[in-house]
Amino acid sequence: MSNYAKMLTPDDCVLTLIDFQPAMYQGVQSHDRATIMANVQILAETAKVFKVPTVLTSVASNTFSGQFMPEITEGVFPGKPMIERTSINSWLDPKFREAIKATGKKRVVIAGLWTCACVSFPTFDMLKEGFEVFVVADACGDTNLEPHDRAMDRMVQAGAVPVTALQFLFELQQDWARTETYPEVMEILKKFTPYGVQVRFSKWALGDHPG
Repeated sequence: MSNYAKMLTPDDCVLTLIDFQPAMYQGVQSHDRATIMANVQILAETAKVFKVPTVLTSVASNTFSGQFMPEITEGVFPGKPMIERTSINSWLDPKFREAIKATGKKRVVIAGLWTCACVSFPTFDMLKEGFEVFVVADACGDTNLEPHDRAMDRMVQAGAVPVTALQFLFELQQDWARTETYPEVMEILKKFTPYGVQVRFSKWALGDHPG
């Protein structure tokens, strides 16, 4: 059985978010940009709730791309260091490599802009170095659907595993009886998914309840 059949846990993975910056978002035409922004926040808030180490990196933020989305840098991880690069491929930056390796985790959950370059390039290199890589397909985007899909195809063929933002959340929660994280998980669902409408209605209709 492939090790990829082993589900992610809060203790065995690291999350990296790459280049969620205005200039990069501006070029995205493969997906609705607001949906990507919501999914990135799902990833970040999930990582915070489950204490998953998270590495943030940006490219040319002061000269071209603009600052990493403040919903993450200020709203979720205030004070977390940002690894600033010049390289398209994050793995070429020694600070990025050191940050990933310092976590001691061999399973990397990755999302970024754009899929065909800033996501796929480090994915290929990490796979070659023995990491298991999980690409969050609905928290990535590209100039149109073709480069996004072809990049996803190539990464999967190379050995990466496609996942979604909600899959990451549910895979870490596993059981609604896990009360220590249940309230925060429900808040994430209420904020960023249509299911939140149902949750709010149920609370109103049934009254507040623990389950």
